[in-house]
Amino acid sequence: MQAKTLQGLTAFNESAFRPINKIMIVNKLKILEMILKLKGEESLSSLRDGVLYLKHQLINTKSDKIGLLNIDSNGDTIKIAQKYLFDELQQIADAQTLERAKYYVERFEKGIAEIKTSKINDINLNRWKEYTDIYTDSLWICNKRDDSGVHTAGYWGNFIPQIPNQMIKRYTKKGDWVLDAFVGCGTTLIESQRLGRNGIGIELQESVAQKARKFVSSEPNKYGVISEVATGDSSIADYKSLLQKHGQESVQLLIMHPPYFDIIKFSDDPRDLSNASSVDSFLKMMNKIVDNASSVLDRGRYFALVIGDKYSKGEWIPLGFLTMNEIAKRGFSLKSIIVKNFEETTGKRNQKELWRYRALVGGFYIFKHEYIFLFKKNRGIYDKTPI
Repeated sequence: MQAKTLQGLTAFNESAFRPINKIMIVNKLKILEMILKLKGEESLSSLRDGVLYLKHQLINTKSDKIGLLNIDSNGDTIKIAQKYLFDELQQIADAQTLERAKYYVERFEKGIAEIKTSKINDINLNRWKEYTDIYTDSLWICNKRDDSGVHTAGYWGNFIPQIPNQMIKRYTKKGDWVLDAFVGCGTTLIESQRLGRNGIGIELQESVAQKARKFVSSEPNKYGVISEVATGDSSIADYKSLLQKHGQESVQLLIMHPPYFDIIKFSDDPRDLSNASSVDSFLKMMNKIVDNASSVLDRGRYFALVIGDKYSKGEWIPLGFLTMNEIAKRGFSLKSIIVKNFEETTGKRNQKELWRYRALVGGFYIFKHEYIFLFKKNRGIYDKTPI
């Protein structure tokens, strides 16, 4: 009987069902009742039979007598990733001992019954395997920017939406506030709005700010959050007044994607970082912007700086690390250095062979990466309170 059961389980896995990463709605009460039965099984074979039966009930929705997918039946319903659900059940079935199988059953029960989140995000740690879309490695290979919805690559020097998307998911909860001190065409605010976070962005050029407002207002706002683009100088902007208009005192995430010094000239405005007279001048301007913007960032929350290096007069200028060192002096601790690889940029897209020739002649390597420096705020620059 046991051999027959295992043979059926194998056939079921290989041919009857291949889970995909879509969302299911299941009856919480009913599935917990079945998990309770699994916990009471006294042999590994009977527990495996129970897992197989549960899988069949989840698949055969038309003949679902116990109502696992019946959202009209009594009991709460929960949304759950299909792949996560079946992977957890498969792990139980694959256990080699009854003790190990029941350990997995109890863990599975927690994932269904309890929500465990941290203070800084909505990730349910009891179902952490479900979050396959969230990066945890320090090397990001991004061959293509997200161009869904109103996102555009038309603004020279903008950054890929995947970066604010990841930062917002990891370091904020729904309803939190995100501040972008270099909002550009609104990439961060678009992602904030999509994910149910409020956003404020500062843009130096009014013409660019108008474009950002147009893009953000065109993005569906299903959570009814606030998204504001203000025109001004990020080094002196009155962030507190901007927030107080909305009954808010602080933000929970700070994002900056400044110009990489003078690689791209964005305007003729002397306040523009791309017009800094030197690297030292660039760093001093950045310090003022960081001090001002971080004054409204809650202590213990995160600041993501997206920046790259530059090449000048035959010398690699480590602009990213120079900026990182300055910020580390200002009440922040460095949590991560993420290297984001990019295959193409607007400037190099049609000049691959030319850049390869230049690299061979000049003895250098072609830029294909930039950094995401992730900081945690310990205190303000003028707050000398011991940590």
